[in-house]
Amino acid sequence: EDEFQFLRCEVCRQESPNLKLLTCLHTLCLSCLGKREPVGQCPVCCTAIPQASAITHMDNLLFTNLQARLRVYKQMVDGVDLFCDNCRKLGEFWCSECFEFLCTKCFEAHQRYLRWESHRAKRVMDIRAGSAKDFLEGIRRTGSLSCSNPDHKNQPVSIYCPRCEKALCCSCALLDGHQALFRDIRSETQRRQEELSSMERELRRRRSGFEATYTSLQGEAARLEEAQREMRELIRQRVEQLVRLIRQEEEELVGLVEARQEQGRRELARELRHVEGVLRRMEAGERLVEKMSLYATEQEVMDMQPFIKGSLQELQQLQPPSAGDQTEPGPFAECRARLQAL
Repeated sequence: EDEFQFLRCEVCRQESPNLKLLTCLHTLCLSCLGKREPVGQCPVCCTAIPQASAITHMDNLLFTNLQARLRVYKQMVDGVDLFCDNCRKLGEFWCSECFEFLCTKCFEAHQRYLRWESHRAKRVMDIRAGSAKDFLEGIRRTGSLSCSNPDHKNQPVSIYCPRCEKALCCSCALLDGHQALFRDIRSETQRRQEELSSMERELRRRRSGFEATYTSLQGEAARLEEAQREMRELIRQRVEQLVRLIRQEEEELVGLVEARQEQGRRELARELRHVEGVLRRMEAGERLVEKMSLYATEQEVMDMQPFIKGSLQELQQLQPPSAGDQTEPGPFAECRARLQAL
């Protein structure tokens, strides 16, 4: 669906199980990340990615997990390979907690033994009748956090430790000596999501400054091109009035104008690329936070928020460069002086 095209690699536009989130907040597949040119730059916004940095990218857990969930939804819609994961009979139910298809008999056993663990299996026909967004929203509501202790993965989690910045089960919390610092995990997840949303709103506000600078630089580039054309025409008209002896001077003047124009064009192009890169990073940040708010589970928020927050803070510190506001480009002053001398 068009709504989920954001799950593709932003370079090759292909689906990939290995999506990486760069510090500029653009998402690339592992293949494009390995062959990007020039090395050390994001191919989307040309932002430098220091190779010496300890963390240059992280797994985009949100996008890869959404791809996996949508594959299950497509499997239900297409009616392909809908077999019970326990007995291989026809799968008529699906549990978002177990991530398994169930036949009627296994569904009854599932409801009997797991009803106290909030497992809510739904009919495949009901899921098929809904939209992909409804399906993802259902998973998001039932999605649960896992304890940071690998031995307690199946333990319910409701506690957050700000000292170690980890989610804890009750067993880990009881063994920890800093219980006074604990917070409710739901509140912490909500706080992190609200913090990202607040940063995204600030980013939208600051974006207007960069857009104004970008428009100003484009206008300056157009004025530079127009000034270059006018200067070439003036040189041509004056030189045609002169005798053959000053043809060499004509060639030198035209060459000088070309050199100045190229110099100015390169400088403006560099500024345009920089501002365009920042705008793309901001767009990527806004889009990512929006998708996090719509589709991210609490586990994904906990895992990805610090990384995204760091990138958004870096964006917030950027200031749009001030574009020059000259009534007439100055690179051609030397040309005018030599022409006047003639």
